[in-house]
Amino acid sequence: LASVVGILVQGALPMEIVAQRIVNTIDKNSLLAVPLFVLAGEIMNSGGITNRLMNFARALVGHMRGGLAQVNVVVSMFFAGVSGSATADAAAFGKISIPSMRKEGFDDGFSVSITAATATLGPILPPSVVMIVYASMTNLSIGRLFMAGLVPGILIGLLFMALARFFAIRRNYPRHDWVGFGNLLKAFGQAFFSLIAP
Repeated sequence: LASVVGILVQGALPMEIVAQRIVNTIDKNSLLAVPLFVLAGEIMNSGGITNRLMNFARALVGHMRGGLAQVNVVVSMFFAGVSGSATADAAAFGKISIPSMRKEGFDDGFSVSITAATATLGPILPPSVVMIVYASMTNLSIGRLFMAGLVPGILIGLLFMALARFFAIRRNYPRHDWVGFGNLLKAFGQAFFSLIAP
């Protein structure tokens, strides 16, 4: 709007060209992926994908000190590969993880902080909505941007897990018993299609 006002004041360009430039900028097929990713994330969340991912993550890392914080990080990494959006990740997983962490004795500040921080993995790990928009505006390869975000996203997730463990040991947060490989494989089987969705 500020640009349009500036063009009107200067009178350098006809308004028809301004409208044409605006439409040409957003008329890209790759931008169609943005609402479709949001829709896919919403459908999968409604279908119970978050619960299946949470059960698998709990079987995988729930036995560590501060297990629910570790589960929060792992599920956010998995869910980032489904939705590609930080706000979608925080909304989908926050309403499940924060009350669960509160019940187990985690303080509210830590619960909200770890959920908000791990939700930021959505724009880093592929498929990222931000990367799609950026690539379509700059004519870069979406696939290469996705590959460029994979390793940093995983490293940030591992760093979040280390920090969660540090705070869990320091604050003596609870841990769960190891469920065994049988239950881990069962949880993996239930979450298999959720894991390959990205």
